[in-house]
Amino acid sequence: MLSGVVVLLFFAKVLLGSFQVSFVDFWRILGGETIPGATFIVMEDRLPAAIIAILAGAFFGMSGTMFQNLLRNPLASPDVIGIGYGASAAAVAGMLWFGLQGWALAGAALAGGLAIALLIYFMANSGHQTGSRLILMGIAFAAMLQAVISYLLTRADVRTVGDALRWMIGSLNSSTWDRALLLLVALVVLVPLAALAAGKLKILELGDDVAAGLGVNVSRVRLGIVVVAVCLSSVATAITGPIAFVAFLAGPLARLMNRGASSLILSALTGGALVLLAEFVASNAFGDTQLPVGVVTGALGAPFLLWLLARSNQRGIGG
Repeated sequence: MLSGVVVLLFFAKVLLGSFQVSFVDFWRILGGETIPGATFIVMEDRLPAAIIAILAGAFFGMSGTMFQNLLRNPLASPDVIGIGYGASAAAVAGMLWFGLQGWALAGAALAGGLAIALLIYFMANSGHQTGSRLILMGIAFAAMLQAVISYLLTRADVRTVGDALRWMIGSLNSSTWDRALLLLVALVVLVPLAALAAGKLKILELGDDVAAGLGVNVSRVRLGIVVVAVCLSSVATAITGPIAFVAFLAGPLARLMNRGASSLILSALTGGALVLLAEFVASNAFGDTQLPVGVVTGALGAPFLLWLLARSNQRGIGG
């Protein structure tokens, strides 16, 4: 069912809008036929944006679910605990100071996300209640990194700040086939690692003592899961910017739709559907004004976060 929703949203993004393309013309265009106006809109604008929306949403969804399951806490997603800001700070510095784009920008975001994640992980991985400590430290690092990003923006050339600000909100407006290719390469590399990490994660969910009794090196496996989750989130962030709340929402929504069960596949599909839906709304629901996709996901995610925090006051959130 969820895969069907993704397919429907994909065709809605590609075919509908201020300039509508028929289903027949879409397949004619894919077959190589040139249709004035429609070919450019489909092949250079809507189709790469739709593909990037699905892939980036899937990456965010898998990353958020891995963190939430690892730490057994629904607040433990990259955009809440500061890791997304590590990737963003590195990417903004790369854009403003060195003019990085494409693969170089993705590398900078990945390095920044990994550096902050490992710093938070090793600082929190002492004593008890590691999950709660990591989340609190992540929130503190997020605040510091937001200040760093603001400083970088105020010191940059005004001609380049606009691009960085649009990227910081989270946008698919600059989607290109080169960026889609980067995500496809990351998909080939990271998804098998994520599938392997998911198998180990199910063992860790039995408890550290049980996992160790089954021959699992708990510390090493936990660190490996963190690295894979950070790579997923950082690569997506490099391409689209930090699209708010997708990593946070995908896992809980997947569990709601699947009666409490969750998996990386369901979370990936949910993340892709969220970004596609938000992009369609951002592009078509406000007349001639096309909003960045991050504005819509932020509007959806913030009330959900408030509801979750209110609910946690009654049940408590474990660490």
